[in-house]
Amino acid sequence: QGKFTLLRDTRTDGSFLVHHFLSFYLRAGCKVCFVALLQSFSHYNIVAQKLGVSLTAAKERGQLVFLEGLKSCLDLVFGEEQEQSGQPSPLQFMSESASNLKALFDFVRTSLTPTGSDSWKGPVLLVDDLSVLLSLGATPVAVLDFIHYCRVAVCSQLKGNVVVLVHSNEDSEDEENELVANSLCHHSDLILWVEGLATGFCKDVHGQIKIIRRASLELTAEQDHVQIYQYKIQDKNVTFFARGLSAAVL
Repeated sequence: QGKFTLLRDTRTDGSFLVHHFLSFYLRAGCKVCFVALLQSFSHYNIVAQKLGVSLTAAKERGQLVFLEGLKSCLDLVFGEEQEQSGQPSPLQFMSESASNLKALFDFVRTSLTPTGSDSWKGPVLLVDDLSVLLSLGATPVAVLDFIHYCRVAVCSQLKGNVVVLVHSNEDSEDEENELVANSLCHHSDLILWVEGLATGFCKDVHGQIKIIRRASLELTAEQDHVQIYQYKIQDKNVTFFARGLSAAVL
């Protein structure tokens, strides 16, 4: 509890980690606020069903609060956004000159603040994918402020967890995105960095994952603990193995 986990991908798609954490926390009985900016609800629901979890059932019992970013964006752009219970849209910054994400933070805090009838084990904020906020016009400072306030509210005050995915590409000229990705690395308790293979495509090894446990955040003299594995994504699970020890190689 109280941990900030950063999912970062370079030259590949790290969304399989988002699906893992979503199904993991729902099965564990946690209250989950999922800010889904990349795909539709039906996409996440289909993948979750393969992993043995129903997002529709989780929403109905109040365990999952789902923000469908694609739909909210379209509603705002075409002026069809209906204010619910007098609250502005969480993505209100798109239609305002001031680029602050206060409405999105208020949505997260309201969703995860426990009520008297809640019996969930702990709150979890899941964001897929933070880079989309930059594409929608938010400034890097606004995005980093949003994450900072979420860490204070969810990790420190509510003793919950925050899991965020951000895309990155060292060769990219998108300096704002790289600034956000690198800044978040310094604030993370755990970094899961998924990378495509430098040698190119391989049908038996889909990429490598670098697991970085941050010891430096705890003000100790220890070095960060780094482990590197390669992986292969299958229909319902992911196989991990040491580098060069794929079953196809052996």
